[in-house]
Amino acid sequence: MTTTEQAAHDTVEAAIRAQLAKAFGGIRGVIEAAVPTAVFTVMWIATSKLQLSLIVSASTALVLLAVRLVQRSTPQYVINSLIGIGIGWFFASRTGEAKDVYLPGILYNAGYSVAMLLSIVTRWPVVGFLIGSVTGDPTAWRQDPAVVRLCSKLTWLLMIPCVIRVAVQAPVYLIGGNDAVAELGILKIVMGWPLQIAALGAMVWVLARGRTPVRPAAS
Repeated sequence: MTTTEQAAHDTVEAAIRAQLAKAFGGIRGVIEAAVPTAVFTVMWIATSKLQLSLIVSASTALVLLAVRLVQRSTPQYVINSLIGIGIGWFFASRTGEAKDVYLPGILYNAGYSVAMLLSIVTRWPVVGFLIGSVTGDPTAWRQDPAVVRLCSKLTWLLMIPCVIRVAVQAPVYLIGGNDAVAELGILKIVMGWPLQIAALGAMVWVLARGRTPVRPAAS
């Protein structure tokens, strides 16, 4: 975070809004996250061939990555998608079950939900560290109870989509088997960025209501 950026974020709310905007990656980031999953799902429905579906999905992500590199824009969101495909490929290749492509995502959301809940309970809400990235001190924000309460509320909003995904997708995965691959693919897309954007909207609404001054780290 540069001095200019710090000066522009004179409130906790402004700092968090700016950091969230970077994390979500905009509309293009949303599309790049969804397209490989959509391609895998369509290929599986059309061919029922696991390896072919994985290869085409990964190839699609590599094309998106190449475009990013040619344009010299950040490849972060495509790389995240490729990592997800790679982990899903590993799980599915070991079991031979196409549904296992979606298992890492379910486990990730479950783990993330638990981690965020623990951060709230212990009064170290994860959103608070976004403030630390602005002030230069990762923990100074905990000295202000009002900021801790704000960050706890925002962490709840960030956690809710993860809980919903696990609550809906886990039963489909456990009960449906490979017959549920299409349903899991659709659920992953529908409950992916749309849910995250809804959570972001709720967070922005909460942030718009307050103006908590940023306290720079002591020099």
